[in-house]
Amino acid sequence: MQINKSLISGLMLGIIIGLATTLSLNAFALKSGNQTLPLAQLKKFSEVYARIKRDYVEEVDDKKLITDAISGMLTGLDPHSAYLNKAAFADLREGTSGEYGGLGIEVGMENGFIKVIAPIDDTPAQKAGLKSGDLIIRLDDKSVKGMSMSDAVKTMRGKAGEPINLLVIREGESKRLKFTIKRAVIVTNSVKKRMLEAGYGYLRISSFQSKTTSSAKEALEKLNAVNKGKLKGLVLDLRDNPGGVLNGAVGISDLFLSKGKIVYTEGRVADALMQYDATPDDLLDGAPLVVLVNQGSASASEIVAGALQDHKRALIIGRKTFGKGSVQTILPLDETTAVKLTTARYFTPLGRSIQAKGIEPDIVIDQLELEKHDNNEDDIKPLSEADLSGHISNPNGEKKKPEETTEKPETADSDDEIKKEKKNLAKEDYPLFEALNILKGMNLVQAMKAGS
Repeated sequence: MQINKSLISGLMLGIIIGLATTLSLNAFALKSGNQTLPLAQLKKFSEVYARIKRDYVEEVDDKKLITDAISGMLTGLDPHSAYLNKAAFADLREGTSGEYGGLGIEVGMENGFIKVIAPIDDTPAQKAGLKSGDLIIRLDDKSVKGMSMSDAVKTMRGKAGEPINLLVIREGESKRLKFTIKRAVIVTNSVKKRMLEAGYGYLRISSFQSKTTSSAKEALEKLNAVNKGKLKGLVLDLRDNPGGVLNGAVGISDLFLSKGKIVYTEGRVADALMQYDATPDDLLDGAPLVVLVNQGSASASEIVAGALQDHKRALIIGRKTFGKGSVQTILPLDETTAVKLTTARYFTPLGRSIQAKGIEPDIVIDQLELEKHDNNEDDIKPLSEADLSGHISNPNGEKKKPEETTEKPETADSDDEIKKEKKNLAKEDYPLFEALNILKGMNLVQAMKAGS
């Protein structure tokens, strides 16, 4: 009888893995006080491992099997837990620093497909027309069904200038959409600013990075300088902001709060219990604040919106947010690999869980497109009292209409320097147009209260 050394080696390795796993779990169980071990499942695991080594159509490397088993354990938990191999771990660190190569989208998994959480501002993905909620079902000629998150991200990233074809399903569209996007080096400037009109500023945060808080503080100081005094109000735009580092969300919230909780987390272990509180000084000195959100506002964006809403510091307008209220902790396994594990849930200052619920806006505003009506010579100007022949004069005197000025509102250019620019907000960005109107109303109410 011929002995199959490969089979024996595989069986022995399976037994060793089973024993090692049992011992590890036993140590954890003793530490946690749980004495029950899933021995039947561990036996099944070792049997499956041995059968793969013996019967699979091709010989499989032991390292690959073990890595895939680890990856499967994590991806089976929730859409955000994952095993980070060398490439994925490096990509994660690049993403939080604000520079990496690829398309410029924040993605998640849904029913085995890649879901676009949000395209990042000024990236190939946004310019090509990808939107929050899009489901990517094919990358070039590869189906994403069954593909791991790390493999999908690896496929989408590549050398700058190289194209990739995406096949997309979009809600409301009867046909699948095809996109050809050229990869680029993604350098994300997470903070943008401009003056909407005299006294009213606009601050756009596209993602939360390590330097987002300091950049936002600097932007607010520049807006105050352009306004030649404190702002009457500010629109904080968090639409299609997929989140980022927690400290960025806490820091941005703290810019507008002077006391109280910002966010807290709860989990099973002591390290998962955290609370972040505001420090004194509101950079707006209590001036009205409106926060714009939509279905692409996730995670850190929802922490900011929830904190400002609970403290009644801002009015939240737009669409209900994404609903990612879980905390992922990066646990390095060695210098090049790590585990991204969901370890806690976020809660707003009043104890609301964001998870799978999102933040409901105070005022719902849909993304609408308005058509501008251009006046022509045939249009009839509506009459007023002043147009009637023999109208009674005004005792305060007739005042001429101020001539329209050619001066344009201040904004920020590509170099983040203030310049003048005129925009038709109602047509270009209807929710922002409404946000500005609401902000003016809030300022008026605040002024009336102060005067009473």
